[in-house]
Amino acid sequence: MARRRRGRDVSGILVVDKPQGMTSNDAVQKAKRVFNAEKVGHTGALDPLATGVLPLCFGEATKFSQYLLDSDKKYWTRLKLGVATDSGDSDGQVVEIRPVGELSEQQIEAALDKFRGRIEQVPSMFSAIKHHGQPLYKLARQGIEVERQARPVTIHSNRLVAWAGDELELEIHCTKGTYIRTIAEDLGAVLGCGAHVIALRRLSAGPYGESDLVTFPMLEAAADFAALDAFLLPVASVVEGWPEVRLNDDTAYYVRKGQPVIVAHAPSSGWVRLSEVSEQGSTRFLGVGEVLDDGRVAPRRLVVGN
Repeated sequence: MARRRRGRDVSGILVVDKPQGMTSNDAVQKAKRVFNAEKVGHTGALDPLATGVLPLCFGEATKFSQYLLDSDKKYWTRLKLGVATDSGDSDGQVVEIRPVGELSEQQIEAALDKFRGRIEQVPSMFSAIKHHGQPLYKLARQGIEVERQARPVTIHSNRLVAWAGDELELEIHCTKGTYIRTIAEDLGAVLGCGAHVIALRRLSAGPYGESDLVTFPMLEAAADFAALDAFLLPVASVVEGWPEVRLNDDTAYYVRKGQPVIVAHAPSSGWVRLSEVSEQGSTRFLGVGEVLDDGRVAPRRLVVGN
Protein backbone atom coordinates (compact mmCIF):
# COMPACT_ATOMS: atom_id res chain seq x y z
CA MET A 1 0.00 0.00 0.00
CA ALA A 2 1.32 3.45 -0.91
CA ARG A 3 2.19 5.64 2.05
CA ARG A 4 -0.24 8.51 2.52
CA ARG A 5 1.30 11.91 1.90
CA ARG A 6 1.29 13.96 5.11
CA GLY A 7 1.93 17.41 3.71
CA ARG A 8 4.74 19.90 4.20
CA ASP A 9 6.34 20.49 7.57
CA VAL A 10 5.92 24.27 7.66
CA SER A 11 5.64 26.50 10.74
CA GLY A 12 4.46 30.06 11.32
CA ILE A 13 1.40 32.28 11.72
CA LEU A 14 -0.89 33.20 8.85
CA VAL A 15 -3.27 36.07 9.66
CA VAL A 16 -6.18 35.44 7.31
CA ASP A 17 -8.83 37.99 6.45
CA LYS A 18 -11.76 35.61 6.87
CA PRO A 19 -14.49 36.37 4.36
CA GLN A 20 -18.16 36.50 5.29
CA GLY A 21 -20.00 33.20 4.95
CA MET A 22 -16.95 31.03 5.60
CA THR A 23 -16.58 29.11 8.86
CA SER A 24 -13.29 29.22 10.74
CA ASN A 25 -12.81 25.50 10.10
CA ASP A 26 -13.38 26.08 6.37
CA ALA A 27 -10.61 28.71 6.51
CA VAL A 28 -8.27 26.23 8.21
CA GLN A 29 -8.94 23.50 5.64
CA LYS A 30 -8.55 25.88 2.70
CA ALA A 31 -5.24 27.24 4.01
CA LYS A 32 -4.04 23.70 4.67
CA ARG A 33 -4.76 22.71 1.06
CA VAL A 34 -3.19 25.83 -0.45
CA PHE A 35 0.03 25.41 1.55
CA ASN A 36 -0.07 21.60 1.42
CA ALA A 37 0.68 21.87 5.13
CA GLU A 38 0.80 18.96 7.53
CA LYS A 39 -0.71 20.75 10.54
CA VAL A 40 -2.89 23.90 10.76
CA GLY A 41 -5.26 25.16 13.45
CA HIS A 42 -7.16 28.35 14.24
CA THR A 43 -7.01 30.40 17.43
CA GLY A 44 -10.63 31.12 18.25
CA ALA A 45 -13.57 30.76 15.92
CA LEU A 46 -15.28 33.59 14.08
CA ASP A 47 -18.96 33.22 13.17
CA PRO A 48 -19.72 32.77 9.45
CA LEU A 49 -21.24 36.29 9.50
CA ALA A 50 -17.99 37.81 10.76
CA THR A 51 -14.96 38.89 8.75
CA GLY A 52 -11.45 39.96 9.63
CA VAL A 53 -8.49 38.84 11.70
CA LEU A 54 -8.24 35.05 12.04
CA PRO A 55 -4.72 33.91 12.98
CA LEU A 56 -3.95 30.39 11.77
CA CYS A 57 -1.14 28.41 13.41
CA PHE A 58 1.03 26.19 11.23
CA GLY A 59 3.24 23.40 12.54
CA GLU A 60 5.22 24.38 15.63
CA ALA A 61 3.03 27.46 16.10
CA THR A 62 0.13 25.22 17.16
CA LYS A 63 1.94 24.71 20.47
CA PHE A 64 1.34 28.38 21.26
CA SER A 65 -2.24 28.75 19.99
CA GLN A 66 -3.63 28.82 23.53
CA TYR A 67 -1.94 32.16 24.16
CA LEU A 68 -3.86 33.63 21.21
CA LEU A 69 -7.09 32.04 22.41
CA ASP A 70 -6.53 33.77 25.75
CA SER A 71 -5.65 37.15 24.22
CA ASP A 72 -7.76 40.31 23.99
CA LYS A 73 -9.75 41.00 20.83
CA LYS A 74 -11.05 44.14 19.09
CA TYR A 75 -14.19 44.28 16.96
CA TRP A 76 -16.19 46.66 14.82
CA THR A 77 -19.89 45.86 14.65
CA ARG A 78 -23.11 47.29 13.25
CA LEU A 79 -26.34 46.67 15.17
CA LYS A 80 -29.93 46.85 14.00
CA LEU A 81 -32.26 48.25 16.62
CA GLY A 82 -35.92 47.28 16.90
CA VAL A 83 -35.46 43.70 15.69
CA ALA A 84 -34.45 40.71 17.81
CA THR A 85 -33.42 37.33 16.38
CA ASP A 86 -33.05 33.94 18.00
CA SER A 87 -29.29 33.89 17.33
CA GLY A 88 -28.56 37.54 18.10
CA ASP A 89 -27.39 38.17 14.54
CA SER A 90 -28.82 38.42 11.03
CA ASP A 91 -28.25 34.72 10.34
CA GLY A 92 -31.03 33.90 12.80
CA GLN A 93 -34.80 34.01 12.67
CA VAL A 94 -36.65 37.17 13.67
CA VAL A 95 -38.45 36.62 16.99
CA GLU A 96 -39.58 40.14 17.84
CA ILE A 97 -40.05 43.54 16.18
CA ARG A 98 -40.53 46.63 18.32
CA PRO A 99 -40.57 50.38 17.65
CA VAL A 100 -37.24 52.07 18.33
CA GLY A 101 -38.77 55.37 19.36
CA GLU A 102 -36.88 58.60 19.87
CA LEU A 103 -33.40 57.93 21.23
CA SER A 104 -30.82 60.53 22.15
CA GLU A 105 -27.07 60.06 22.06
CA GLN A 106 -27.10 60.55 25.83
CA GLN A 107 -29.52 57.62 26.23
CA ILE A 108 -27.37 55.41 24.01
CA GLU A 109 -24.19 56.32 25.89
CA ALA A 110 -25.88 55.64 29.22
CA ALA A 111 -26.93 52.21 27.93
CA LEU A 112 -23.46 51.47 26.55
CA ASP A 113 -21.95 52.32 29.92
CA LYS A 114 -23.56 49.15 31.29
CA PHE A 115 -21.34 47.22 28.88
CA ARG A 116 -18.00 48.71 29.88
CA GLY A 117 -15.56 47.36 32.43
CA ARG A 118 -16.08 44.00 34.11
CA ILE A 119 -19.51 42.54 33.37
CA GLU A 120 -21.33 39.22 33.63
CA GLN A 121 -22.43 37.74 30.33
CA VAL A 122 -24.65 34.72 29.62
CA PRO A 123 -23.31 32.97 26.48
CA SER A 124 -25.63 32.70 23.49
CA MET A 125 -27.30 29.37 22.71
CA PHE A 126 -25.72 29.83 19.27
CA SER A 127 -22.18 29.76 20.66
CA ALA A 128 -19.63 26.94 20.29
CA ILE A 129 -19.56 26.28 24.05
CA LYS A 130 -20.22 22.59 24.70
CA HIS A 131 -22.94 21.09 26.88
CA HIS A 132 -22.35 17.39 27.61
CA GLY A 133 -20.06 17.25 24.58
CA GLN A 134 -22.48 18.97 22.20
CA PRO A 135 -21.89 22.53 20.92
CA LEU A 136 -24.73 24.77 22.05
CA TYR A 137 -25.43 25.95 18.50
CA LYS A 138 -26.26 22.37 17.47
CA LEU A 139 -28.76 22.10 20.31
CA ALA A 140 -30.22 25.51 19.42
CA ARG A 141 -30.81 24.38 15.83
CA GLN A 142 -32.82 21.46 17.24
CA GLY A 143 -34.95 23.87 19.24
CA ILE A 144 -33.31 22.83 22.52
CA GLU A 145 -32.35 25.47 25.07
CA VAL A 146 -30.27 24.67 28.15
CA GLU A 147 -29.38 26.79 31.17
CA ARG A 148 -26.09 28.67 30.84
CA GLN A 149 -24.10 30.19 33.66
CA ALA A 150 -23.09 33.83 33.42
CA ARG A 151 -19.37 34.36 32.84
CA PRO A 152 -17.23 37.34 33.80
CA VAL A 153 -15.66 39.25 30.89
CA THR A 154 -13.98 42.64 30.70
CA ILE A 155 -14.91 45.27 28.14
CA HIS A 156 -11.87 47.56 28.00
CA SER A 157 -13.70 49.98 25.72
CA ASN A 158 -17.07 50.15 23.96
CA ARG A 159 -17.16 53.20 21.70
CA LEU A 160 -20.09 54.56 19.72
CA VAL A 161 -18.64 55.11 16.23
CA ALA A 162 -21.78 56.08 14.34
CA TRP A 163 -25.54 56.25 14.79
CA ALA A 164 -28.16 56.80 12.14
CA GLY A 165 -31.81 55.91 12.47
CA ASP A 166 -32.14 52.37 13.76
CA GLU A 167 -28.49 51.35 13.26
CA LEU A 168 -25.50 51.74 15.58
CA GLU A 169 -21.82 51.13 14.91
CA LEU A 170 -19.56 50.19 17.81
CA GLU A 171 -15.87 49.44 18.34
CA ILE A 172 -15.31 47.02 21.20
CA HIS A 173 -12.05 45.99 22.87
CA CYS A 174 -12.64 42.99 25.12
CA THR A 175 -11.18 39.95 26.81
CA LYS A 176 -11.46 36.40 25.51
CA GLY A 177 -14.86 34.74 25.60
CA THR A 178 -16.85 37.94 24.99
CA TYR A 179 -19.85 37.46 22.69
CA ILE A 180 -20.63 40.55 20.62
CA ARG A 181 -24.05 39.17 19.69
CA THR A 182 -24.88 38.93 23.40
CA ILE A 183 -23.84 42.57 23.90
CA ALA A 184 -26.19 43.45 21.03
CA GLU A 185 -29.07 41.51 22.58
CA ASP A 186 -28.50 42.89 26.07
CA LEU A 187 -28.04 46.45 24.79
CA GLY A 188 -31.31 46.15 22.86
CA ALA A 189 -33.03 45.02 26.07
CA VAL A 190 -31.66 48.03 28.00
CA LEU A 191 -32.84 50.39 25.24
CA GLY A 192 -36.25 48.68 25.30
CA CYS A 193 -36.40 47.89 21.60
CA GLY A 194 -34.28 44.79 20.98
CA ALA A 195 -31.27 44.58 18.67
CA HIS A 196 -29.11 42.17 16.71
CA VAL A 197 -25.77 42.15 14.89
CA ILE A 198 -25.95 42.76 11.14
CA ALA A 199 -22.20 43.11 10.51
CA LEU A 200 -19.12 42.11 12.49
CA ARG A 201 -15.41 42.45 11.81
CA ARG A 202 -12.55 41.42 14.05
CA LEU A 203 -9.95 44.16 13.99
CA SER A 204 -7.28 42.46 16.09
CA ALA A 205 -6.48 39.31 18.04
CA GLY A 206 -3.57 39.52 20.46
CA PRO A 207 -0.57 41.04 18.66
CA TYR A 208 -2.13 40.75 15.18
CA GLY A 209 -4.15 43.44 13.45
CA GLU A 210 -5.46 44.43 10.05
CA SER A 211 -1.99 45.42 8.82
CA ASP A 212 -1.04 41.71 9.05
CA LEU A 213 -3.99 40.44 7.00
CA VAL A 214 -3.62 38.13 4.01
CA THR A 215 -6.58 37.29 1.76
CA PHE A 216 -7.25 33.96 0.07
CA PRO A 217 -6.99 35.54 -3.41
CA MET A 218 -3.49 36.71 -2.44
CA LEU A 219 -2.58 33.16 -1.45
CA GLU A 220 -4.06 31.64 -4.58
CA ALA A 221 -2.08 34.07 -6.74
CA ALA A 222 1.24 32.97 -5.20
CA ALA A 223 3.55 31.42 -7.78
CA ASP A 224 5.05 28.69 -5.57
CA PHE A 225 5.52 27.49 -2.02
CA ALA A 226 8.34 29.96 -1.44
CA ALA A 227 5.98 32.82 -2.24
CA LEU A 228 3.32 31.32 0.02
CA ASP A 229 5.70 30.81 2.93
CA ALA A 230 6.68 34.47 2.71
CA PHE A 231 3.19 35.30 4.04
CA LEU A 232 3.88 33.40 7.28
CA LEU A 233 4.87 35.39 10.35
CA PRO A 234 7.46 33.88 12.73
CA VAL A 235 6.25 31.56 15.48
CA ALA A 236 7.85 33.95 17.99
CA SER A 237 5.41 36.71 16.94
CA VAL A 238 2.73 35.02 19.08
CA VAL A 239 4.52 36.18 22.23
CA GLU A 240 6.45 39.16 20.88
CA GLY A 241 5.14 41.39 23.65
CA TRP A 242 6.34 39.11 26.45
CA PRO A 243 9.52 39.85 28.46
CA GLU A 244 12.51 38.22 26.78
CA VAL A 245 15.05 36.01 28.55
CA ARG A 246 18.22 35.59 26.51
CA LEU A 247 20.14 32.34 26.99
CA ASN A 248 23.68 31.47 25.96
CA ASP A 249 24.46 28.17 24.24
CA ASP A 250 25.23 26.33 27.49
CA THR A 251 22.12 27.50 29.34
CA ALA A 252 19.93 26.83 26.30
CA TYR A 253 21.21 23.23 26.26
CA TYR A 254 19.72 22.56 29.70
CA VAL A 255 16.47 24.35 28.82
CA ARG A 256 16.05 22.04 25.82
CA LYS A 257 16.41 19.13 28.24
CA GLY A 258 13.48 20.53 30.21
CA GLN A 259 15.55 21.76 33.14
CA PRO A 260 15.01 25.09 34.94
CA VAL A 261 18.02 27.40 34.84
CA ILE A 262 19.34 30.48 36.60
CA VAL A 263 19.55 33.47 34.25
CA ALA A 264 21.03 36.79 35.31
CA HIS A 265 18.70 39.80 35.04
CA ALA A 266 15.62 37.64 34.34
CA PRO A 267 12.22 38.94 35.50
CA SER A 268 11.29 37.98 39.06
CA SER A 269 8.00 36.32 38.09
CA GLY A 270 5.62 35.53 35.24
CA TRP A 271 5.86 34.06 31.78
CA VAL A 272 8.73 34.89 29.45
CA ARG A 273 9.89 34.46 25.87
CA LEU A 274 13.04 32.34 25.59
CA SER A 275 15.72 33.22 23.05
CA GLU A 276 19.10 31.60 22.44
CA VAL A 277 21.97 33.94 21.61
CA SER A 278 24.94 32.31 19.90
CA GLU A 279 28.59 33.34 20.30
CA GLN A 280 28.28 35.07 16.93
CA GLY A 281 25.38 37.16 18.24
CA SER A 282 22.54 35.59 16.26
CA THR A 283 19.26 35.03 18.10
CA ARG A 284 16.67 32.31 17.69
CA PHE A 285 13.36 31.62 19.40
CA LEU A 286 13.31 28.62 21.74
CA GLY A 287 9.81 28.85 23.19
CA VAL A 288 8.24 30.15 26.38
CA GLY A 289 9.02 29.64 30.03
CA GLU A 290 7.90 30.61 33.51
CA VAL A 291 9.90 32.14 36.33
CA LEU A 292 9.65 29.91 39.40
CA ASP A 293 9.42 31.09 43.01
CA ASP A 294 13.14 30.45 43.50
CA GLY A 295 14.03 32.66 40.51
CA ARG A 296 14.91 29.90 38.08
CA VAL A 297 13.44 29.99 34.59
CA ALA A 298 11.56 26.79 33.70
CA PRO A 299 10.73 25.86 30.08
CA ARG A 300 7.01 25.35 29.40
CA ARG A 301 6.62 25.15 25.59
CA LEU A 302 9.56 24.70 23.25
CA VAL A 303 9.84 24.64 19.48
CA VAL A 304 11.45 21.67 17.79
CA GLY A 305 14.40 22.05 15.44
CA ASN A 306 16.53 24.44 17.43
